Amino acid sequence: MGDRLAGRVALITGGTSGIGEATARLFVAEGAKVMIAGRNAAKGEALVSELGANAAFIAADVAREADVKRAINATAERFGRLDCLFSNAGGPTQGGADSITADDYHHAMDLLVGSVLFGIRYAAPIMKAQGRGAIINNASIAAIRGHMGGYLYSIAKAAVRRATEMAGLELGPFGITVNSISPGAIATPIFFGGSQVATSLDPAHSEAKMRKLTQNLARATPLHRSGTPHDIAMAALFLASDEGAFINCHDLVVDGGMAAGGRTSFEDQTAGAPV
Repeated sequence: MGDRLAGRVALITGGTSGIGEATARLFVAEGAKVMIAGRNAAKGEALVSELGANAAFIAADVAREADVKRAINATAERFGRLDCLFSNAGGPTQGGADSITADDYHHAMDLLVGSVLFGIRYAAPIMKAQGRGAIINNASIAAIRGHMGGYLYSIAKAAVRRATEMAGLELGPFGITVNSISPGAIATPIFFGGSQVATSLDPAHSEAKMRKLTQNLARATPLHRSGTPHDIAMAALFLASDEGAFINCHDLVVDGGMAAGGRTSFEDQTAGAPV
């Protein structure tokens, strides 16, 4: 496609499906070398085989600090540097205001917040030594509007937005930008209970669920279409490239206008998706 990321090296977590996979494909097409981190080794290796020598895979569970550190260090060792970290991996949460358990809390915070904080923690020294870098965190419109996600999911994503701002303040003087993307109305496997659940479905069932989800999201979006993983990948490309070099501490909302006020609530629209 182009060379907007020529000579750059990126690590993308949650890179074997949905937004992460779309971003990995786009970054490689734009000249980057990409380390794909994820839990599904079979999908990861298959994707790397398709993308070629400029892609590599590492098995990692980003809810574990040690795995985040290992993935970052492996990227720098494999490709010689780290120009972009896209902390994209995530998943659904459980527990409401009157039902939350300690396990619910730790799962949500380790997966959605800890992965971001430790990603910044271990990427920053490498990027400081280079004098530049771009850290991108996947937030959500659930952080800024009610009825867009579960109780803990929304709380965790709000923390991601604020962590992004604070990290950008600290790391900006070293040439490191820290930004987040808040997707909304994007048809991905998270609505099926996550990528692992989605891959367990037979193709026909999965296709039917995605078709219904896409229709529901389109009805709740001012643009009258569902977003795609490629829409978020394009936003990540902008923030990772020279075009986004003066953007820092910013949350880029990519939702077709849903956060401004859709016709119906997000939860109402997704509730009708086939099970």
